[in-house]
Amino acid sequence: MFIVAYAPHFGGIWEAGIKSAKNHLRRIVGNSHITFEEISTLFAQIEAILNSRPLCPLSSSPNDFLPLTPGHFLIGRPMTALPSPALCDRNENQLTRYERLERIRQHFWQRWQQEYLSELQQRTKWRTDKSRLNVGDMVLITEDNTPPLAWRLGRILRLIPGPDGIIRVADINTVRGVIRRTLTRLCPLPTAEELRG
Repeated sequence: MFIVAYAPHFGGIWEAGIKSAKNHLRRIVGNSHITFEEISTLFAQIEAILNSRPLCPLSSSPNDFLPLTPGHFLIGRPMTALPSPALCDRNENQLTRYERLERIRQHFWQRWQQEYLSELQQRTKWRTDKSRLNVGDMVLITEDNTPPLAWRLGRILRLIPGPDGIIRVADINTVRGVIRRTLTRLCPLPTAEELRG
């Protein structure tokens, strides 16, 4: 389906994602002086960030931690990036042009990832047990200071109720071992059936 010119609202949810990316990019780049080559590189890096987001689990196996991403549809595998040192806290005057571009990319990642994770979480009142998490569900684990394109994923091993019987904590099986997190730090990935419906 083709969208009519000057009617991005016909695109629905994917146009909302583009709007979000444009807003973050506009705020981060601001009045920076960037060459055409640098902006082309930055757009390619931002495209990789947007196409690295997990959509749903690839399988229901409890030992499979790979999600389906938009990158699978484009290149047949998830998007990856080489690790780079954190540059968001360094003074901009001390950075080379490449480091300045890398700093913009890392800043975009931090802002966009936080927005995407908050959209995945369902905001419910903490006194009622409305969690839709079950043992075996794949979840995104919210962590601070993750590098670009690094999504921490795991599968729920056990849900732990509090003294009042409401589940607020879960044990999660990850690639690095079992960790314990509160439900507020977990974002459930929708299943393939939920995406279709």
